[in-house]
Amino acid sequence: MSPSNRRRPGRRPQGPRRPGERGGTRPADPARLAAFEVLKAVRVDEAYANLVLPHVLGRLGLEGRDAAFATELASGTLRQQGTYDAVLAACIDRPLAKVEAKVLDVLRLGAHQVLSMRVPDHAAISTSVDLTRAKVGQGPAGFVNAVLRKVTRKSLDEWVAEVAPSREQDHDGWATVAFSHPRWVVERLAEAVGRDQVDALLEADNVPPSVTLVARPGRATVDELGGTPTSYSPYGVTLDAGSPAAIAAVAEGRAGVQDEGSQLVAIALAEAAVERDGDRAESWLDLCAGPGGKSALLAALAAHQGAALVANERQPHRAGLVLANLTDRSAGSPVDGVSGVVAGDGAKPPFKDATFDRILVDAPCTGLGALRRRPEARWRRATADLDVLVGLQRSLLDRAIDLTRPGGVVLYATCSPVLAETRDVVQAVLADRSDVRLEPIVATAGKVPDSAGPIEGTVQLWPHRHGTDAMFLALLRRTPA
Repeated sequence: MSPSNRRRPGRRPQGPRRPGERGGTRPADPARLAAFEVLKAVRVDEAYANLVLPHVLGRLGLEGRDAAFATELASGTLRQQGTYDAVLAACIDRPLAKVEAKVLDVLRLGAHQVLSMRVPDHAAISTSVDLTRAKVGQGPAGFVNAVLRKVTRKSLDEWVAEVAPSREQDHDGWATVAFSHPRWVVERLAEAVGRDQVDALLEADNVPPSVTLVARPGRATVDELGGTPTSYSPYGVTLDAGSPAAIAAVAEGRAGVQDEGSQLVAIALAEAAVERDGDRAESWLDLCAGPGGKSALLAALAAHQGAALVANERQPHRAGLVLANLTDRSAGSPVDGVSGVVAGDGAKPPFKDATFDRILVDAPCTGLGALRRRPEARWRRATADLDVLVGLQRSLLDRAIDLTRPGGVVLYATCSPVLAETRDVVQAVLADRSDVRLEPIVATAGKVPDSAGPIEGTVQLWPHRHGTDAMFLALLRRTPA
C-alpha cells in the first residue's frame, strides 16, 4: 500500500466542527451523519455512493469542508471496507455477522477516521459514539467506544501485518486484506494484468479519480471547460477544482462528466475505417446506451461526419436518461447527429430489416475496471455473476454483428479487464462466425502507450498506467457471409 495512505503518528487536525453541547447527549455530527446515511443506502437499497451522496449532502445542507469530509469518509470507508472488517474482527469477540448492521457501519466509519484520515483518535471515537446514540441507541454506544479504542492501538500498517496472511506465502490472501478487494477479484485481476503489476492496480483502485470532463465536439470546446487537457482524448480535461455544474457548457448539456477511457471508446468507433455505401449517410447504433454518456459523444462525432445515431437501451427509465443526454436543452429537441432513442432488448433488437455502419456494444459487465469510481461494486459482485454476464455479452456481440452491414464495424467494449469478459468473449464469437474478423484499433486509442490488449490489435486501458478506468476495446468488421 502507498505510504501516502498510511496513518502517521502525531497530532492531526480534527474533521469539520459539529454543533454540540457540553454534557448530556450530543447530536450526531452532520458530516458523519451524511456518511452514515450513504453507507446505509448502499447496504439497504443497493445504491451507488457517487449517485446518492449529492442528494444526502443537499438534504443536510453540507457544503465546502463539511461536504468534502463526508465524501472522503463515505467513499474511503467503502473502498477499504475489507481491510477494516479484518481489523474489526480482531477487536471483537464474536463474528462480524453477529454485529448489528447499523453498528458495523458506524465502526467502519470510525476505523477509517482512526486509520486513514487525519482525525484525532478522541474525536473519531467520541463522534462515533454520538452517531451510535443518535441512529442506533444508547445500548451499543459503549460497545462502539470499546472497539474503536482497540483499533487505535495500532497503525494501519501494523494492523495489516497482524491480520493479513503472509505476503510471501499467500500473496492473494495478503492483497485481499491490504488492498481491500475480495480474493476472487484479486485473482481475476492478477490473471488480466500480470502478477508483477496487480498490486499497483489494486492500489490504484483505492485512489479517488479526478473529475474528467468531455467537450462534445461541435457543441463545446476544451477551452470552455478550463482544467488540464487529458493525455489521450482530444476532447477531455481534468477538472482542477470546483464543481462541474458550475461550468456553463456542462450545465447546458454541451459537455459532460466522462472518464477519459469512455471517451476513447466512442472515438475509436468513430475513427474506424468504413467504406462508403454509395451516397447514403452512415447510420450508427449504440446498442447498450444507458445512461447516455457515450451516446452523447457519439452523436456529436456522428454529426461531424454527416451520420446519424440511434441509441438503444433495454430499461425504459434508463432510455429516458439517454434521451435527456441527447436533447438540446435550449431548443428542447434532439441534438444534431441523433435519429432516435429506442427502449429495446439489445439481445433481441427491435430493428426490423435495419442495418448499421457502426455499432457500439458497451456491454453490461462486472464493472471491475471502475472500482475507483464505484468502490461498492467490489462487494456486490461474485464469481457466479460472470457466467450470466458472459452469456449476455456474447449474445449482444452476436446480435450487433447481425445488425452490421458487410464492411461495417462493431466496437465491443467493457469496463472490466477480466479475461472471461474480454478475450474469451471475442474469441468465442470469432470462432463461431465466418462473417467477421478482428481488426487492430488504430489512431487515437491505438496510440495510447502500454495499452496492448489480451488479443493482438485490441486495447486495454488501466488505472495505474493511464489514469483511466480499465476499459477494454475490440474492433470487429463484418465481412460477406
